[in-house]
Amino acid sequence: MKIVAIVAATGTFAALGAPAFAQQAKNTAQANFVDQSGKETGRAHLTAGSDGVLFEVEVSGLTPRKWVALHVHETGSCDHADGHKSAGGHFNPDKKDHGFASATGPHAGDLPNQYVSEDGVMRAQIYTGMVRLDDAERGIRGRALIVHAGSDDYRTNPAGGAGDRLACAVIE
Repeated sequence: MKIVAIVAATGTFAALGAPAFAQQAKNTAQANFVDQSGKETGRAHLTAGSDGVLFEVEVSGLTPRKWVALHVHETGSCDHADGHKSAGGHFNPDKKDHGFASATGPHAGDLPNQYVSEDGVMRAQIYTGMVRLDDAERGIRGRALIVHAGSDDYRTNPAGGAGDRLACAVIE
């Protein structure tokens, strides 16, 4: 299992020509976050690697100076009226227990906690080899990313005690 987390400011992505864009489109995905009121609060850019996916994420309007959980959830639905419960549980094609500290985990959708800075913005770059951007068994296109209110304890089923779902984004 390979997961690397790097907290960094995200940059702008350069415009691509038509042939390059067609190739790039299948190797990349976007996800626009909405909060509990349905207001857009951020975005993620995902890039396929040779053995995983790089997530570049920026979400605003969060409680400053706090670690929060970020997970891939199984269903690509972000209904703010139900507190984003429409996104279902964690993406877990292997039916493992939750968390990096679990002897029988983690879920494929488990990602490391991320820090929300003084300005209430979570900025992160994360690489994981547990998922793919294709349509195979580990594919996450069409699924959801969730930012939780609290941090993940990396062991408690089903979601590490991470709390409410503050922001949700469908991976397109």
